[in-house]
Amino acid sequence: MKWITREHPKIDRIACPWLIYRFIDDEAEIIFVPSSEVKSQAEKLQAIPFDVPGVEYTHYEDRCTFDYFVRKHAIADPAVHIMADIVRGADTDRYGFSDESAGLWAISAGLAYNYADDRQLLEQGRIIYDALYSWAKYLHGERHTANPSEKLLLDVFNAFLKSRSGKAKKMPAWAKKMKEIIQDQIDTTLTLSLKEISRELEINPAYLSREFSKYFDHLNFGEYIRKLRIDKARQLIMATEYSFSEISYLTGFSDQSHFTRTFRSHTGETPSAFRKRAWKSKISSKR
Repeated sequence: MKWITREHPKIDRIACPWLIYRFIDDEAEIIFVPSSEVKSQAEKLQAIPFDVPGVEYTHYEDRCTFDYFVRKHAIADPAVHIMADIVRGADTDRYGFSDESAGLWAISAGLAYNYADDRQLLEQGRIIYDALYSWAKYLHGERHTANPSEKLLLDVFNAFLKSRSGKAKKMPAWAKKMKEIIQDQIDTTLTLSLKEISRELEINPAYLSREFSKYFDHLNFGEYIRKLRIDKARQLIMATEYSFSEISYLTGFSDQSHFTRTFRSHTGETPSAFRKRAWKSKISSKR
């Protein structure tokens, strides 16, 4: 199928071809021509025009052409709907639709500046939208941290605070200071490690490592992190249909085989067996 639109694309005219290739017609031919020639060339080439006034596939109400493609072809993928808000904000200069809209506009404008050839621009743009789709599908809502252990450090400490709340045992001064350090980093790049914290607390790292287990379920720092990863993996396995490779990535394991080995070591069963048992239990409980 042939699709035709205006030359020199930036937002909608890159996002829409990406959507066409990914969800509508993976063998589509996208044609770029001067604005004044879109309709005449569409008729001549028997191509479907888009993102020009007076055709079916174009802006409507407060929506952009990408929105129309999503509605027309009943694309239900939640990640695409997240992307639609971003594309709409970037394409219409209304960044209230999504926090990411301004960033998409900046990247798209820069890309159009770097590539004068529309075909090359489209190919590079598709890579960007592939990445945006992966973020929307798998990472939406995740905060940036330098590595998974740093995010887990925050989870560890919050779990510790929750577990100790209401108990008589006094929190040591280093733990209070650790809370302050983490809070200071929450809205910036979280680049914490046990070694770095020991320097800021002016406590010997060996002492901090040794004392850590007294306040975190009698586990050392590495063991506690692995425990939290497995707990998170259990939640994802039970509540989502993510593949095990996706879950291993989301829980900070280097690869699926490492995840499987660690999961079996902690639970006594493979992730596959756990999912099968969990889903079977869900079905039984609904009867």
